[in-house]
Amino acid sequence: MEERNRTLSARSAVLSALLGSHPPRLPARDLVRIGALFGIAEGTVRVALSRMVAAGDLVQSGGMYALSQRLVERQARQDESRDPHVKPWDGTWEVVVVTAERRAPADRAAFRHTMTALRLAELREGTWMRPANLVRVWPEIVTAQCTLIDGRPHDDPTPLLWDLNGWAAEAVRLERALDRVLETGLGGARETGGLAEGFLVSAAVLRHLLADPLLPGELLPDGWPGARLRERYDDFDRRYREVLQEHLRS
Repeated sequence: MEERNRTLSARSAVLSALLGSHPPRLPARDLVRIGALFGIAEGTVRVALSRMVAAGDLVQSGGMYALSQRLVERQARQDESRDPHVKPWDGTWEVVVVTAERRAPADRAAFRHTMTALRLAELREGTWMRPANLVRVWPEIVTAQCTLIDGRPHDDPTPLLWDLNGWAAEAVRLERALDRVLETGLGGARETGGLAEGFLVSAAVLRHLLADPLLPGELLPDGWPGARLRERYDDFDRRYREVLQEHLRS
């Protein structure tokens, strides 16, 4: 579905705005104006802000709203997906095997979320793996429940772990969407339709980059669009935010 046909809830609009802001802190009036881009009434935005503060998603002080620490960590993962920390690959794979015997459903869900954020894929239940080309520290939620192994598979397991063709096809579609917004939708602060579409496209690109497995070049198909999408998005983000700030100031 094209981004222009999607709608946002007040909560999603607020989160997307703050996750894309550095620092992740905005006045209520700006969040209200961003909500208005999608036809969200001021009262609806303010109710959402109150509920998000009560839920621990936001911290409010003096008319300003900021992401909670948990969501600041999510923003850090989002930023890292735009400028990933990788290292040369020597052919080694990380294999993580769950060895904990009993885990509550909530603990299992938290573990799966962590493994996905670490960009590992599950070969079979309880066995996760990826090439050892990322620079990171294993969190305690992993080391406390798993045995970590470095190895070299006899056959390349990449096709079993990731749908690279699917990711690449969506990346190409998002590149075209970015180009379309830049070419037709950002004529100035009054182009609120273009601002709304750009906001949605931006959020879609960031979600997609979070799903990039960040594989070494040796394992990627020819013409892999990952680096190109990042470069295109960096240019788009700079230009879009200039126009958005003009709109918020007007």
